[in-house]
Amino acid sequence: MINNTFSLLGNPNCGKTAVFNLLTGLDQKVSNYPGITVEKKVSSVKINNSIITFEDYPGSYSLNPQSLDEKIVHDTIFSWINSTAAKPDGIIYVADVTNLRRNLYFCTQLLMLNIPIVILLNMSDLADPSSIVNIEKLKKNLNVYEIIPFSASKSIGLDVLNDTMSNIILNNEKFTSHNIPRVSPENKKILTPITKVINDNFSFSNSFVKYLSLSILSSNSYYKNLNCSENVKNKIIEAKNSVLNNIDKSMHSSLETLEPDLRYGFIDEILDKSDYKDSKEVESLTVSEKIDNVLTHAVFGPIIYIGILYFIFQSIFTYASVPMDFIDGTVAAFGNKVHEFMPEGLLRDLVVDGIIAGVGGIVIFLPQILLLMFFMIILEDTGYMTRITFLMDKYMRKIGLHGKSILPIMSGYACAIPGVISTRTIDSWKERLITILILPLISCAARLPVYVLMIGAFIPQVYIYDFIGLQGLVMVIMYFLGTITAFILAKVFSKVLSERSNPTFIMELPPYRMPIGRSVFKQLINRGKLFLLDAGKIIMAISVIIWFLVSFPKIDGEYSSINESYAGKIGQAVEPIIRPLGFDWKIGIGLITSFAAREVVVSTLSTIYNVEDEGNEMVNLKEAMSNDVDPRTGNKVFTPLVAISLMVFYVYAAQCMATFAVVRTETNTWKWPVFMIFYMTALAYIMSFIVFNGGKMLGFY
Repeated sequence: MINNTFSLLGNPNCGKTAVFNLLTGLDQKVSNYPGITVEKKVSSVKINNSIITFEDYPGSYSLNPQSLDEKIVHDTIFSWINSTAAKPDGIIYVADVTNLRRNLYFCTQLLMLNIPIVILLNMSDLADPSSIVNIEKLKKNLNVYEIIPFSASKSIGLDVLNDTMSNIILNNEKFTSHNIPRVSPENKKILTPITKVINDNFSFSNSFVKYLSLSILSSNSYYKNLNCSENVKNKIIEAKNSVLNNIDKSMHSSLETLEPDLRYGFIDEILDKSDYKDSKEVESLTVSEKIDNVLTHAVFGPIIYIGILYFIFQSIFTYASVPMDFIDGTVAAFGNKVHEFMPEGLLRDLVVDGIIAGVGGIVIFLPQILLLMFFMIILEDTGYMTRITFLMDKYMRKIGLHGKSILPIMSGYACAIPGVISTRTIDSWKERLITILILPLISCAARLPVYVLMIGAFIPQVYIYDFIGLQGLVMVIMYFLGTITAFILAKVFSKVLSERSNPTFIMELPPYRMPIGRSVFKQLINRGKLFLLDAGKIIMAISVIIWFLVSFPKIDGEYSSINESYAGKIGQAVEPIIRPLGFDWKIGIGLITSFAAREVVVSTLSTIYNVEDEGNEMVNLKEAMSNDVDPRTGNKVFTPLVAISLMVFYVYAAQCMATFAVVRTETNTWKWPVFMIFYMTALAYIMSFIVFNGGKMLGFY
């Protein structure tokens, strides 16, 4: 059976990934802000007796790339034109029907490819396409294969799309598109030096040569994206300079917008012939604009944003307590049953005190992590995350960045790794690098177990003015501490780094939309699996290692004192370094093991306290920590001040090797990951030292 290929293209935030998920049944991340797809995603499915491979490309506004993800699209289309890669059988162009004019710009650049194009007027559940444009006239005037009213969230138009793809495959017809943009004889003459160089060095169609000449003339950097030798690029520069020298200097500024002017002129002509009505008449957009008058207000907007964050973090304690207690009790009961039924010996100790205690100590935080992920998904899918970008833009500019950096930063609250990857949407290398350097300071979900454990055990659940919960407030402070420090360092890095910057920033505000329940559920399931399986493997391995280090060596066939164990010796060697922070050797072991993953510190402490306890039942970690006394001083090992000092350390600590591996990949050097590890570790030590010793001076110890 022949495998056929369809490529999904479109602007950012048009719902392209949602269409891809609907067609393939996959569960790629679907959210209501630009920058979700930063690399090509591929999946094959059987539709109407044909095997179809779908390629989901990053969103792009045009073939003139402004960021790394747009360059992926640019290079792919050039490979089709150069015949270095097979053309797809068809292009599924996803367009936001509520913003049709802008969405058609990129589409007009694809018409020259002579590939059947199917336009999906997506989000038809928000606005009836027939009330915006005459679909049949638009199809004829654009000369595309088909235009289908579509809704990825409601599966509207799916059957029509499947039948259309089958027809394209069965007919296998050649498709000839418009020769656009329409260039006047005067402009053709102006472009002659550039078109001659392109014709001499490339085997492109006349329509593409015309497009390429326009793009080169309209952009100072477009030639850099061409896949050709430096010699050819130099010839193109010479040809462009020749054009500029032969025309009046007053025309230079108009040449910079020549291609956009021609394309939008063509689009306006097509839409006018197709009975187009301005999409701002659509009621849903009016509702969005009314909501934005409040949520993006210069004064009330930031206050509402902070209030939403406080609600989220307070909810983590309020609503997750019941399932957490259930999981905690279930794990303890399971461990006690295993302890009861397994014969006494080394294997039972390993299973109960090592594996069950270590892994169980971290699994109980699953409800809180899922709850945090749920709120983050809702913020993304409704479109509010983009509003945060808008709100933060002026603050980003003050620290040397712009609003587009806030998207990776907000992703960092879930996990730094996708945040680092999503910096590909930032067109300036300097701003992208600064965003990468500060991203690990954003408190991710891996830090959540540490915060929850310390706050739950040592911060009382009291309310200030019967309204503000102290536990939630401390959680917010920890998150804001990392975020504010990240912004301060961004300002420092922007002054120190010598890379050039381009701070221009344009981003559309999409209409508010109801999240797709199926997508929200799948994302929660996936993130839960990642936590339980991926992190669980690391936690289990380290739990076994910690159990061994805590349990051995044996003396006269008996377990040695925990202070005399391998772990005790290692911890005591580290303790003089960390004692000024208020930490003992047990915490020291946790700091070492958590370099693999931050949450491992919880499983490490759980294993240590279970091995140390000589009872027949699994210990409650919070109680064990609260009751732990240093035999040398008679003081409690953990106090509220020590707990805060430890949380502050984890706010800044460089303890996630996976993140730094991704940074190495994205920056193509080990220089920046090593720098990040050094500065974050030093910052963690200094800040924790200040907090602990400052607290002691104020009498809080």
